[in-house]
Amino acid sequence: GMAGKGGTNVDEPLDLLRLSLDERIYVKMRGDRELRGKLHAYDQHLNMVLGEVEEVVTVVEYDEDTFEEHVKMTKRNIDMLYVRGDGVILVSPPLRTS
Repeated sequence: GMAGKGGTNVDEPLDLLRLSLDERIYVKMRGDRELRGKLHAYDQHLNMVLGEVEEVVTVVEYDEDTFEEHVKMTKRNIDMLYVRGDGVILVSPPLRTS
């Protein structure tokens, strides 16, 4: 790492998660699954515990009669969720949506 560590230095990837503890984050998962929730805990494998989670799953359904694709988004709210790190594609602070 770098010398003179301050509270907000990001030397290693996991430092970003450390700075996001108890903040709301955005997690993109395999299988067109997106999570937004408060980061309660994490480990070096990117396993995470999220609270007050909004989960959005996007499913594309193909209609064989009309040859049309229908995109279906399913939303649900989950109080507490354990996220396995091996399914995580991307983690970021949530986009500020005003």
